[in-house]
Formats: sequence, structure tokens, C-alpha cells
Amino acid sequence: PTPINQYHSPLLSTAQIVFIFCVLQRFLMAGRGKTLGSGAAKKAQSRSSKAGLQFPVGRIARFLKAGKYAERVGAGAPVYLAAVLEYLAAEVLELAGNAARDNKKTRIVPRHIQLAVRNDEELSKLLGDVTIANGGVMPNIHNLLLPKKAGSSKPSADED
Repeated sequence: PTPINQYHSPLLSTAQIVFIFCVLQRFLMAGRGKTLGSGAAKKAQSRSSKAGLQFPVGRIARFLKAGKYAERVGAGAPVYLAAVLEYLAAEVLELAGNAARDNKKTRIVPRHIQLAVRNDEELSKLLGDVTIANGGVMPNIHNLLLPKKAGSSKPSADED
């Protein structure tokens, strides 16, 4: 019987196999990590930008963990909470901006926030027990305190 090496190319050493494996891995896995491939590493993206939010998801996650509201905090909880808080803030600011514009002002002050919250049915229910500092009170005069109308259509029986 003839040896295998007589008809085939010589066998590769272990070092050569490792070298070929590393070269193949470098070409096949290019751009899929920081160490492999010569491409630039992908820039870090915040969880807020991934979710398309302005409110900080990472900070809210940190507060949820530090607050000990539960033993564990899921990955979606701070994203959801940030989205809800952002929506509420946008809603209040929009209504407060409208109140400021109605009063011919360009700056939103606590009074405008108070007027916005108390004039909106749902926000008033949500923030019913909340006192807004320097917000004042809603303008309201009881009907009994208003002056009587001079020209009433029905004559009263006492005038006879």
C-alpha cells in the first residue's frame, strides 16, 4: 500500500490550521464586533434614541432600581415609563402654552400650568389632589354674588 502523502499535498501543521482559521474568521466576521474586522466600531446609541424619546430611559431605570419599588426591573419598564412621562409633559406644556398665549404672554409661568390643568377634564382628575405652587385659583364667582339682571322678562309677584 502507498502512503497518503504520496498522492496528496502534505498535511498542515496545527499552527498553519490556526492561522488559516484566524484569517477566515477575520474575513467572514468583518464588521461584527470591535476586535474582529478592520471596519469602524458601531457608535453607541442610547435607549432613549432607540425608543425615539426625549426623556432619559437610563436615568429612569436607575431611579426605579434605586427606589426599591420591586426586587427586579424589566428592560421595558423604564422605556414605557419614560414614554408616559414624556406624553404627560408634552400635553401639559401644550395646554400651558395655549393658556400663556391667551394671556398674551410668551413665558409659561405656574399660573398658566394651573389654568391648563384645571381646565382639562382628564388632567384635572389626574392632578385633583395636587397643589401647584404659585398657581393661584380658578376664576369663579358664585351666581348668588353676581348682580341681579335689571331687565328680567318675568315680573315678580311682590311688586304689586
